[in-house]
Order: sequence, then C-alpha cells, then structure tokens
Amino acid sequence: MGIVQSQSIKNTIITFFGFGIGAINALFLYTNFLGKLHYGIVATLLSGANIMMPLMAFGVQNTLIRFFSHYKTEKEKEEFLTFMLVMPLAFIIPLSLGFYLFYDPISSVWITENPSLKPFFWLIPVVGLFMAYFEVFYAWVKIHMKSVVGNLISEVLVRVIVMVLLFAVHFNWIEKATCVYGIAVAYFAQVVVMKLYAISVKMPILRFVIPENLKDIVQYSLFIIISGGVAVMLVDFDKVMIPHYLDISQNALYAVAIFISTVIVVPSRAMTQIVAPITAKLMVEGKHDELNDLYKKSAINLQVVGGFIMMLIFLNIKEMYHLIPKDYSGGIWVVFMIGLSKFYDVLLGNNNSIIVNTKHYRTVLLFGVFTVLLMIGLNMIFIPLYGIEGSAFATLITVIIYNTIKLFYVVKKMNLYPFTNKTLYSLGILVVCFCLFYFWDFPFHTLINIILKSMLITVFYGYLNYKLQISEEVNKVVNTILKKINISK
Repeated sequence: MGIVQSQSIKNTIITFFGFGIGAINALFLYTNFLGKLHYGIVATLLSGANIMMPLMAFGVQNTLIRFFSHYKTEKEKEEFLTFMLVMPLAFIIPLSLGFYLFYDPISSVWITENPSLKPFFWLIPVVGLFMAYFEVFYAWVKIHMKSVVGNLISEVLVRVIVMVLLFAVHFNWIEKATCVYGIAVAYFAQVVVMKLYAISVKMPILRFVIPENLKDIVQYSLFIIISGGVAVMLVDFDKVMIPHYLDISQNALYAVAIFISTVIVVPSRAMTQIVAPITAKLMVEGKHDELNDLYKKSAINLQVVGGFIMMLIFLNIKEMYHLIPKDYSGGIWVVFMIGLSKFYDVLLGNNNSIIVNTKHYRTVLLFGVFTVLLMIGLNMIFIPLYGIEGSAFATLITVIIYNTIKLFYVVKKMNLYPFTNKTLYSLGILVVCFCLFYFWDFPFHTLINIILKSMLITVFYGYLNYKLQISEEVNKVVNTILKKINISK
C-alpha cells in the first residue's frame, strides 16, 4: 500500500483544501452574495451537466483505466489512447444535435415551473461536455500513477475561479447572471489546464487505428455509460427533479445540505484516484489475495476516516446552521439522511473499482437500471409530500438498496470481503461517540462551541481507534506524527 498510502494522503490533503474553498463558497459566498434564486439555478445546471457527463464521455474515463494494462508496446498504447480521445464523439455529436432539435420540449419540463432558468438551460450540455473531456484527460494521468496534480486541478481550480466570481458579484463588478455564465467558463478552464498537464505527463502520438478488441471496448464503455450514469444520478438527479415540483430556490437549501454531507466521502474520492488503476492491474494479473487485502484495507481505512468526518458533521450540525443565513436553515434532516448514504458508500472501500473491472460487470447493469427507476419513483412520491427532506429520504433508500446489491454481488461472485471484526468495533465507536456528544452543547459563541466540541470528539474518537488498532495504516500515520512532535506511544 506504499504508493496508495502516499498518494492517498496527498490527494486527501488537496481534496480537503479544495473542499475548504468549496465550503466557503457553498456556505457563505453563494448564500450571502448570489442569493437563493441564482444559487438554485447553478445547482440545477451543474447537476444536469453531471448527469450528461457519463454519456458525453462514452465511459472512456473508466475504459482507459480498464484496458490500458492489456497493451504491452508503446505503439499499441498510443493507438489505444488516440481511439479513446476520439470515441466520445460517437455520443457527443448525436446527443448535442438531439438537444438542439428538441430544446423546447426538453427545457419546458423545468422552465414551465421555473421560468428564471430559461436563459441558462442551454449551458447544461456545454458544461457536461467540458466535464466529460476533463475526465478523459484525468484518466490518462491516473494510468501513469500521476493523480496528485490532476486532483489539484480537479478539486481546487474551479472552486477558486468560482470564489473570484462570487466576490466580483459582491463588489458589483459583474451581474449575478454573468456569474452563472462565468461558472460555465470555469469548467472550460479546468479541461484546458487538465489537457495541458496530461500532455506534459505523456505526450500522445496520434495513431488512428481501430483496436482489435473493439467489441470488448465498446461493450464495456456502454456499461460504464449506464453504470456511471446510475452513480451520478444517485448524487445529482434529485437536484434535477426538485425544480420540477418546487421553486428552484429550494435547490439552494438542498445544495447547502448536500455539500456538507459530501465532505464525508472526501477521503474516498482521494483514495480512489490511485486505487482504481491498481485494482485494475491486480485483476488483470489475477492476484486475488492481494486484491482481497486491498479491498479490506481500503474499506476499514475509509470507515475510520469517513466515520470521523461524519461525527464532526452530525455532532456540530446545529451550530453549523447558525453560521449561514436563517432562510437556509431547512436542511438539517437532509444532512443526516444524505450523510448516512455517503457513509455507506465509504464503508464499501474500492467496491466500485472492483465491479467495473470484473468480467461480471454486465449483470450489475441490470441492478443499476432498477435503481434509477426506483429512485425516480421514490422522488416522485416523496418530493411533493415532504419537499427536500422527501428527496433526501428517497436518495437514502435508493443508495442502501443499490450498495447492498453491489456488496453481495462482489462477495458471491468474486469471493472478496470488505469487512472484518474491526468493522464492528469501528461502528461501535461511532455509536458511542454520537450518543455521548450529540446532546452536549457549550453555552458559548457558535464558533467556540464547534471548536471545543470538535476537539473533544477528535481526542475521544482518535484515542479509541488508535488503542483498539482499528486501522494499521491510520495508526502508522499517527505514529509518524507523534514521532515528529516527540511524543512516545
């Protein structure tokens, strides 16, 4: 786990830094400078673009990682890369044409309820295109084990540009509508910088040759389109459905709650950048025991770190909402429900990386289609009844069902197990920590309360995990820190 631990730690630091900037944007600048209406518009546009991204990328971001290890010579690799760069056009061209020809009936579904969305709706496929090719170039650096700089571009660049745009709105340098267009331009800047970095890592030599395993590549890419679409829809489709039933400003409240909850999966996102290509390599080489070991270690490491973040959020959530405008205060239950769904994702370690690289991936496709239909149905039922809380509840139910299916599938088909006795010990620590600290508040200023409670949680949670040796990797990191500050065990 040397390279995994090294790059995962760097990626985690970068991702947390990016999320720190994102937190300032989402919780303070959007809410105070842009307002609920335009914040809701931005949330809707980005969610729609995220949903279109897997289609426009044609699954290349995963196909490149999956098949790259199969090619042995530089010539074969260059031919494969060239084909990967061109293949997304097979979906981008007809999809863009269809969106243009049927723009009015497509857009009317949302614009009828929220006419303020009309001037911006066309940005959805444009931003989706930028996101798609960003993922393609990002995958190219991942297969060369250079995920750190790519992660910096992914997590930090757009958020910094957005921060600048929001301050520009605050100082009346630009209008709010201009800021929305500027955010789309930020994603264009991201793909350009990612392309330049990918070229610096390995300059591609274009060789237009159709691969001999074209059938396998196309079949796998089609699977990734749908499975990737399922994953994205589980995250973003609720934010697309909310404006269909509610005022688009409700998406602003939902976006704040979602952002807070998403911090739980930051370590998972960071580790996946380097674990995914290693998982693919182990599966190609048939190293079952090493893969099983990686599966267990990724699961328990992410459970410990993700559980810690979840506790910090859940146990401070009431105070956190005191820091943002009062008209955004309706999302606490959304944080709990989405947070639990994110934690379940974390519990499964590199489960997704295993599934997308297994020969049985086609079967999982059926599960994904069922999940999407279930999610849409549940949102149609619960959003009109309970608003954004109903949407969060629908998401929680869907994620639990979908992740449980994937977990049993990997266990039964591949004889890989993510859980050990330490999994139960870790869950026990989380339950005790929540019961001990949730109802314990200090009578001080909000920020002081958050700092003091977070310090107590850190000491309590960290001590139990360290002494019980829940995660070897986490303990090694702690020991290294203790040695540097001259504290013995």
